[in-house]
Amino acid sequence: MELIMGHAHRSVLAFASARSSCFLKNCLCLRTLSAPRTAQFHKTTLFRNRADGEDDSLSLSSIGFKCQVETGKKGTIVEIENVSTAKKISPSKVKTARTSLAKQSTMKSVQGIEGAPFAAKSFSDLGLSPLLIDRLEKEGLTVPTDVQSAAIPTISQKHDVVIQSYTGSGKTLAYLLPILSQIGPFKYPTEDDRSEQKPGIEAVIVAPSRELGMQIVREIERLLGPANKKLVQQLVGGANRSRQEEALKKNKPAIVVGTPGRISEISAAGKLHTHNCRFLVLDEVDQLLSFNYREDMHRILEHVGRKSGAKPSGVLSPLTRRTERQTILVSATVPFSVIRAARSWGSNPLIVRAKSVQPLDSVSIPSNAPSVSTSDANSSSSSVTQGAIDSLPPALKHYYSVSKLQHKIDTLRRCVHALDAKAVIAFMNNTKPLKDAVFKLEARGMKAAELHGDLGKLARSTTLKKFKNGEIRVLLTNELSARGLDVPECDLVVNLDLPTDSIHYAHRAGRTGRLGRKGSVVTICEEPETFVVKKLRRQLGIAIQPCEFKEGKLTIGEEEKTEN
Repeated sequence: MELIMGHAHRSVLAFASARSSCFLKNCLCLRTLSAPRTAQFHKTTLFRNRADGEDDSLSLSSIGFKCQVETGKKGTIVEIENVSTAKKISPSKVKTARTSLAKQSTMKSVQGIEGAPFAAKSFSDLGLSPLLIDRLEKEGLTVPTDVQSAAIPTISQKHDVVIQSYTGSGKTLAYLLPILSQIGPFKYPTEDDRSEQKPGIEAVIVAPSRELGMQIVREIERLLGPANKKLVQQLVGGANRSRQEEALKKNKPAIVVGTPGRISEISAAGKLHTHNCRFLVLDEVDQLLSFNYREDMHRILEHVGRKSGAKPSGVLSPLTRRTERQTILVSATVPFSVIRAARSWGSNPLIVRAKSVQPLDSVSIPSNAPSVSTSDANSSSSSVTQGAIDSLPPALKHYYSVSKLQHKIDTLRRCVHALDAKAVIAFMNNTKPLKDAVFKLEARGMKAAELHGDLGKLARSTTLKKFKNGEIRVLLTNELSARGLDVPECDLVVNLDLPTDSIHYAHRAGRTGRLGRKGSVVTICEEPETFVVKKLRRQLGIAIQPCEFKEGKLTIGEEEKTEN
C-alpha cells in the first residue's frame, strides 16, 4: 500500500512539474511575442474614446488566442489554449492581426460616438471647453446643427474625418469649434501648457477660393473677438504677398487660412513653418482635387505636420521633426475621388454625416473609379449625382420658367417681385454679360451689383458687405460664388444661364435655404433648354415645377399636374 501511494505521489509531482514547466515555457513564448508587438498595438488604439470606461490594454483574444476566464473569490484564473503556437506565427499574420485590431478598435470608437447626442440641445452637450461655450453664447449661438452634433465629438476624439453635409448646414463651425477647444485662448488647460513651448502655427485651413477663405477668416475672428483676432492670418491669392509674410512674422498666428497657391508659395519661400501643425483642414476638398491644385496640394500635404500613424522617414533633426497631424476633409459632396484622397491622406478616417458616423472603409469604391489625382469632374456619373443630391438643402422649392433670351432679365425682375425676395443671387455662366444685366435691372429701379473674379479684393469685399446689409437686392455673379458664399439672408437663387451639371446646380441652389431656412430656386431657360431642366429633375430626384409670373404672382404650370 505504501509502495502504491509512493508511486502515486511521485506521479502527481511529476505531472505538476511538467505542467508548471510547460506553463512557464508558454509564458516565455507569449512574452517574447508580445514584448515588441504590444507597443505598436497600443499605438493603434490611442484614438479610442477615453470616456467609455473600457480597458485599453491588449487582450489575448484580440490577436487570435482563445481564453477561458474563471472568476472566484480568491481572484481570476486565466487558462490559455494553444499558446505554444505563438512562436509559429508569421510576420504577415501578425500584421493582419494588427490591422484587424485597429479596425475593431475603430468600430468600438464609432459605436461610442453613435451613442453621442446627434441632436444635442446645446453646445455644452458636445464636450467643448467652457470658455468657448461662453463665447458662443455671447454670439447668440446656443443650439448646434445635426452635422455639428455629429462632427464635434468625433473630431475632439482625434479622429481623421470626412465631413459631408448639405450646403449651409454649418460645416464650418463643425470643424472650427473642436479645433478652437484645443488651441488658442479658449482651449482646455493641459499639462502641456505648463511646459515652455514655442508659439507656432497649429492649424492650416485650405480653401479653393479667396471668397471662401476670407469667409472662414471672418468666422474665426468673430469667435476669437477683437482682442485675439491676430491669432488667425489669411493667405489668399490676389492680396499683397509681402504684407502677408510680414503679418506672419509679426503676429505669430496659431491658425492660417488660405488658398493652395498662396500657402504653397509662401511655404516654398521659407516664410511659413508648419511642421508642428496639429490640424490640416481641406474645405471644399472635391474642388481641391482639381488638377490645377495638384502641385500646391502635394507640397501642403508634405509640409503640414505628419500624417497620423505614419513613421518619420530618416533621421530628423529637432528643427525638422514633425508633429502628428489630424486631417479633416470637408465638402457638401463626396465623390469617389474624395474617398480615395481621405484614405491616402488620413489614418483610419471616419465619414461624418448628420446623425451618422461610420468608418470610411464601409464605403465601397468601384474598380473603374478615378484616382486621387483626377478632377471630380471625371468621377462616375452615379457618384456625382448622389453627391449632388446629398448637398441640396432640404427646405428648398425648385421652379423653372421659359423665357426668350432677350426677356430673361425682365423675367428675373418679375420673379423677384412675385416671390417678394429680399436678397437674390442670380447666376450666369460668363463674366461679360454681368455688367449689362446689372445695368438693365438698375434701369428698372432694382438695386443690383456684379461679383466676379476680375474685380479687386476691395471691390469684392465692399459688394458683399452691401449685399449682406440689404443695400443691394440682386447680386449677379458667375460660378465664382457657387461655393463658399455664405449669406444666410439669401432667400432666392436664380439661374439666368443653365448650370453645366447636377453638381453645379446643387452648389448654386445651396446659396439659399441655409441653416434650415426656407428658400426658392428658379431656373429661367429658353424653350429648347427645357430638356436639360427635366434631366436635372430626374437625376436629382426633386420636383422642379414649371411656373409663370403673372400679375405679380407665381403660377404653377400645367406640366407638373399632368406628370404627377
